[in-house]
Amino acid sequence: MRHRRALLPALAVTTLFLAAACSSPAPEAARQPAAGQGRQIRAADRPTEGAEHPLTVAPAPTAAATATASPGGSAPRAHTSTLTVDSYDGRTRRAVIADKPKGKGSSPHSPAPSTGSSAVPHRTAVGDVIASAPAPGAPHGLLAKVTEVIGEKDGGTEVQTEPATLNALLGDDTAQGDVPVDPSSFAVDKLLPDVRVSWSKTGDVHAGPKGATVPLGSLRLDVGADVPTAADSPASATASVHGFVQVAPRVDFAYGGTGSDAPPGSAYLGVSGDWTSRWAVKGRAAAATGTPLRIPFAKLHADPVLQVGPVPVVVNLDLTCYFQISADGRVTVDVEQSLKGDFKAGGTFGPAKGWTPVSSSDMTSTPVRASVSTAGSVRTALGAEATVGLYGSVGVTADLAPYLRGEAAGTITAASDGSTPKADGTWGVYGGVDLSGTLRLQLSVFGTPVVRRSIPLGALHREWRLAGGKLSS
Repeated sequence: MRHRRALLPALAVTTLFLAAACSSPAPEAARQPAAGQGRQIRAADRPTEGAEHPLTVAPAPTAAATATASPGGSAPRAHTSTLTVDSYDGRTRRAVIADKPKGKGSSPHSPAPSTGSSAVPHRTAVGDVIASAPAPGAPHGLLAKVTEVIGEKDGGTEVQTEPATLNALLGDDTAQGDVPVDPSSFAVDKLLPDVRVSWSKTGDVHAGPKGATVPLGSLRLDVGADVPTAADSPASATASVHGFVQVAPRVDFAYGGTGSDAPPGSAYLGVSGDWTSRWAVKGRAAAATGTPLRIPFAKLHADPVLQVGPVPVVVNLDLTCYFQISADGRVTVDVEQSLKGDFKAGGTFGPAKGWTPVSSSDMTSTPVRASVSTAGSVRTALGAEATVGLYGSVGVTADLAPYLRGEAAGTITAASDGSTPKADGTWGVYGGVDLSGTLRLQLSVFGTPVVRRSIPLGALHREWRLAGGKLSS
């Protein structure tokens, strides 16, 4: 795991992740698999003639074998291969393809020639489609079609390629499942000083801050910092934010193909998972301008590889975690809340409607403590902008932000005799979640018709009351 510190102004931050509840229905769910296992169910809305055994969706082995498909022939088109991508130039789209039989650096799942065989190594040919896990020059994996064989180079064959689509490999097979993302696989860039990362996986459990045990399969981020106060605030009105989030993300994938020359009968790509978070805001905060102030505090990236039958499908998952505050600098708060639930965000394809958004959440929230004094307002959000794509192409962008809001209204009467001022009014503390985002045209990597414009996920705003009462005197 990689860490980088970058000091920003003394603004604050705390934790992450998605919360949503939305209009579009998600694909039919099945029982959640155990950590490290895939889930095998039929692709939705897809006849299954010739596909009595849908392809299994599972985590790929550490050394995932390359899959290739040649022009012509009948399904299944894709098969594991001893070919490997030795190098790739994203600018020219030229690749060097080598043949490395078992025992010479290839995946242990690749077929080996029989002992004493005099067969020449397999060479790639024009029309071949290649799917590779991350490789030199292709850190997000490679899904490409060979358009020209240039010649031998550095022990391999140099070829010219163009982008390919998954239906050229999966053909009329079907597959659907979700796979947990290894929390230790995330590369994390810390953008504020006080960000701590911990995670837990089978056989290598890491304790979180202050000795807290991180649940198996979860990634935890703790954060805390001071936040700006109003220019005329007394020294006692300092404001701060601190808290944590635990996320156990999963990648959701579905394909219901109809052949390499036609769009699939269905497709789905998304991210889901379980989370727990807890954060607190204390003091008299103020935004520097009239618009909400948004400060990112961590960037996370992972390239989990799904094994879909013989095909390594590389999913690119990025999260930018941020803290956002809008406050008038007048209200003094001491609020904290805990949240727990699950989420789903993605895009689904069907022949009748094309690509449509999918997002949902079931979240419960409880106040740990809540008090507001004096009149004014403050709103803090702990959110994450998530992008999910395949082989380096962005498919879904979602900005999901749980928030905490406090407000008070009333009057404060100062006594002429110097006694404590009296407050007359009410206050309230509210939890909520906002969701926005888009589906991008690059989802055509499934082999679906190209989306000519980005499709909004649809704005979601949901809020609930946590606590309230009379202003304190």
